Amino acid sequence: MAAPRALPAPSEPVVVLRRALLDQAVQVSRESERKRVILPFHKGPEDKLHRMFNAMQPGTYAQPHRHLSVPKSEVFLLLAGCLDFVVFDDHGGIELAVRLAAGTDEFGIDLPPGKYHGIVVRAPDTLIYEVKPGPYSALDDKDFAPWAPTEGTPEVAAYLTRLEAALKQHLS
Repeated sequence: MAAPRALPAPSEPVVVLRRALLDQAVQVSRESERKRVILPFHKGPEDKLHRMFNAMQPGTYAQPHRHLSVPKSEVFLLLAGCLDFVVFDDHGGIELAVRLAAGTDEFGIDLPPGKYHGIVVRAPDTLIYEVKPGPYSALDDKDFAPWAPTEGTPEVAAYLTRLEAALKQHLS
């Protein structure tokens, strides 16, 4: 059976963020074909504030996207691991690339609405705590970058090779 895209939210009205929850998300991300999984803390897609763990492994790919059709800010805080966070211009050029690592001086991003963004996971068992406004609707939550391939397509490998080369220049 395939690992889920998201785990069920804890049922308690007040959720204590415990190591066991973190470990659960990380373990499922290890088993996931997508190499990532979300553990939400909000109770449903209609909630006005979405909070979640996003556990990821190196090699995961999420198509760069922005939240413009319904403008949404996002906050990403690294709790474990390391990743490169990339902000793109409208044509796929890199505006900002920063290596974020848990426990370092650069450990998170506060992103305004409308900015294309993506990640490259650098360490196993990377875990972020993500916060953004709800509600969630699959129809208009993300505006996918037209210059980046869709997740699961053969073009992803070549795109990631080009992105890696560009990141070497921006992060050196």
